[in-house]
Amino acid sequence: MSQSFLQMNTIFISILIESLPFVLLGVLISGIIQMFVTEEMIAKIIPKNRFLAVLTTTFLGALFPACECGIVPITRRLMAKGVPHYAAIGFMLTGPIINPIVLFSTYIAFGNSWRMVLYRGGLSFAVALIIGFILSYQFKDSQLRESVHDHDHHHGQGILAKIKGTIQHSIDEFFSVGKFLIIGAFLAAAMQTYLKTSTLTSIGHGEYSSTIVMMALSFVLSVCSEADAFIASSFQSTFAVNSLVAFLVFGAMFDIKNTLMMLSSFKAKFVLYLFIYVSIFVFLGSIIIGYL
Repeated sequence: MSQSFLQMNTIFISILIESLPFVLLGVLISGIIQMFVTEEMIAKIIPKNRFLAVLTTTFLGALFPACECGIVPITRRLMAKGVPHYAAIGFMLTGPIINPIVLFSTYIAFGNSWRMVLYRGGLSFAVALIIGFILSYQFKDSQLRESVHDHDHHHGQGILAKIKGTIQHSIDEFFSVGKFLIIGAFLAAAMQTYLKTSTLTSIGHGEYSSTIVMMALSFVLSVCSEADAFIASSFQSTFAVNSLVAFLVFGAMFDIKNTLMMLSSFKAKFVLYLFIYVSIFVFLGSIIIGYL
């Protein structure tokens, strides 16, 4: 068996082990939302004003300790329950970044640096807010795939029935999104094995190209947001701070595995525009940080 195949297998397993706990947490929360949260409850929490709705859900991301793949099942369930797509996406983009676990890991990885925490949290918040607002005008109808829409009503069930329903829904959701996690982990492992990091870093020494390279690297590596800061910190001697921030923000919003999970949940055109907007605003934000 070749050395490259063994290396790919090791990376594949490590990505799965790293991601699975957060996906399990995500589908469990999704199950709880499905069985215990009604459309009326959501209507009370989410403001009618589109800007305030995005602002509210963007802040809510801080309450969910989920990585970028674990947040997708939660987001699609919120959308199925009636949360506007633009508000749900604001939540999805910030959830894997501004939650306390990720910010603390960033603080530790960069030698107790509050600056990196502020740059990462601030840029992700600004990007999510801008994109949510743009999407509120660009797309008017639901952007969920038809198979994801919520057609169930559980308002009259007892607590035991709801708990049973939560477990059943979580299992169904896990198998629904799990296959895309496995495919994404396999693709990420293959790209890490056969597309050498040194190839990317060798072309990334210009002021702008370094940011693009680090964004591309974060997409390829597909490291969960709870651990990516330790990867980024190893590039401190090679790349400027703003490029590292781009790595930390872009990778937590888009990587190979969560892109496939999004495509299984949302319409392809919607995911494409989301990818374009995230790419543009993370790049521009990191250039601005470079001048601070």
